[in-house]
Amino acid sequence: MLTAVQYAVRPMVPSDIPQVVDIERESFPSTWPQTTYKRELQNRLARYLILVQQPPERRPTPPAPVRRPRGWRETLRRLLSLQPPPEATQELILGFVGLWLIVKQAHIVTLAVREGQRRRGLGELLLIAAIEVAAAHGQEVMTLEVRRSNEAAVSLYEKYGFTRVGVRSHYYDNREDAWIMTTPALSSAAFRERYQSLKETQQRRWGSEYGLPRTSEGWSPRGS
Repeated sequence: MLTAVQYAVRPMVPSDIPQVVDIERESFPSTWPQTTYKRELQNRLARYLILVQQPPERRPTPPAPVRRPRGWRETLRRLLSLQPPPEATQELILGFVGLWLIVKQAHIVTLAVREGQRRRGLGELLLIAAIEVAAAHGQEVMTLEVRRSNEAAVSLYEKYGFTRVGVRSHYYDNREDAWIMTTPALSSAAFRERYQSLKETQQRRWGSEYGLPRTSEGWSPRGS
């Protein structure tokens, strides 16, 4: 018997890199090579998180009534059926986010969701996880760059208090401009109130004990 699929946020590890590169290839015109991610995981200022879909847990089924085997074929069949072949248990990575912690400023360098999993709110869960990391590490503000044409992403960031403070001209490979966006102070009452309200909305939506996938370190914004 299978339980419902569960989600979790955890730090990226080297074995996650192939799936992360696949997601990035779907999301961005140019991608970092796997060697770059390997270096980033060794960067003491970098934090990379992934959102995973964990395989359903298999609950034990009641044992069948024991009956005496008839013949060697029946005996062999029963022995082989005692331990069915294990099913694949590799986690499916649905998205990832990376940030750098630089002098009281957390800079989101990348955020992407697997193509078939978009428009479900998973990017918002990753953004919340990034905010948690930044707050837990004592960062004062968060910043990022986003394509001017990416209206969905801009809308999400504005929802969480990011504002457009400048433009980087021809920032991307196709020479598209980027908005520079930043938050107010993460410790400010206004930001914390907005964040807590949004997080509670996600708690109601996802319906788990904490409402959001939990990081393995138990990160939590100060004051929440």
